[in-house]
Amino acid sequence: MEMLMFKQNVGGIDRFLRLLVGLALIAMVFIGPKTPWGWLGLIPLVTGIFRSCPLYLPFGFNTCWKGPYN
Repeated sequence: MEMLMFKQNVGGIDRFLRLLVGLALIAMVFIGPKTPWGWLGLIPLVTGIFRSCPLYLPFGFNTCWKGPYN
């Protein structure tokens, strides 16, 4: 039984961009402006790692590519 909370709905390009933005924001905590707002980068980083975005669920968004045999 698949848990609804961790349903994969983040595709390849979306995942790559989330990881990139997440790491860039977290880097702001240590280098650059050294602002604590950079910790918000954990959100896109975690959603990219787990390939699941809870905000996509209520709207039915899914950026995973569905092949011709799926």
